Amino acid sequence: MACAGGREQVMFPYLWTFIIAVVIAYLLTPLVIKLAYGVGALDKPDKRKVHQKPTPRLGGLAIYLAFLAAVFYALPMEEEIKGILVGSSLIVLLGVIDDLKQLSAKTKLLGQIAAAFVLVGYGVRIEWITNPINGIFYLNKLSIPVTVFWIVGVTNTVNLIDGLDGLAAGVSTIASVTLLMVAFRFGQASTIFLTAAVAGACIGFLPYNFNPAKIFMGDTGSMFLGFVLSAIAVTGTLKSATTIALGVPILALGLPIIDTTCAIIRRYRNGTPIYKADKGHLHHRLLDMGMSQKKAVLVMYGISSVLGLTAIILSNLNNFILETILLLVVVLAIFLGARHLGVIGDKSREGKHYSN
Repeated sequence: MACAGGREQVMFPYLWTFIIAVVIAYLLTPLVIKLAYGVGALDKPDKRKVHQKPTPRLGGLAIYLAFLAAVFYALPMEEEIKGILVGSSLIVLLGVIDDLKQLSAKTKLLGQIAAAFVLVGYGVRIEWITNPINGIFYLNKLSIPVTVFWIVGVTNTVNLIDGLDGLAAGVSTIASVTLLMVAFRFGQASTIFLTAAVAGACIGFLPYNFNPAKIFMGDTGSMFLGFVLSAIAVTGTLKSATTIALGVPILALGLPIIDTTCAIIRRYRNGTPIYKADKGHLHHRLLDMGMSQKKAVLVMYGISSVLGLTAIILSNLNNFILETILLLVVVLAIFLGARHLGVIGDKSREGKHYSN
């Protein structure tokens, strides 16, 4: 599909997609709350967690169903769209089981890999990486493992950042809007519809999820959002033959990617397994500084927005030197900020392990 006609004609279908997702998520979430209580899908507080009372999980079901309805309304069932819907449905099923029975990390990882291979089977692949010096580097046989690594990696970064009320939903909204604006510049209509559906579903869910949360999205929601956003990036931005094609989705999803990268470095430096949960994530550090949950979440929204704005600026530069300088400045600022907050490593926390 291609964007055509006047601005109002172009934006109107996208706006309807967004509105449909908002309304359905908003109306479905109270029903999901009742369902979660009925099946006993409750996240109970303990010394390792931030919340103080049993809170229903499974909120991701409302997000997923709203996204599904909006996509069915907006888009024809082309192969890539089918792949995103089938793959994300498998991820949601995996998340529901986990929210009910608490699956092992190994089982969840295998399920994520299986869903990523389903996506690849429908033709959703990273087929090249742009090389500013020699043009395009085609991945060929590496296409499948690189795509699976990207999908599984981003799925887990969003899953890991879901530690405070409204955090994952808000950050996912910002990432969606960022990818939407970049897609609008490149005329990628399908990507605009998909990101509008994700953003709308998250916004419709947020009134129930913002502090104090009436429901958590659970792994059902966080894995779904990570999976679908990573898949949208593959079908959209990563297919743009520009020097910054890879930089845009990495910056759009920058906050969860950075937080997870820092967690891996921190756990390695502290001599703990990288899969072992700790309380060194950025949102934990902000709470340690005396911020309330609401303030910490708003600060992280701000960081995510700055990264998203950087991604949008990057997509409009069309100058390799300026793009490189901007990326280096962002990377340096991130490193200095993470080091100052102790997110990269803190020996004083060695041996103290918490839930994400």
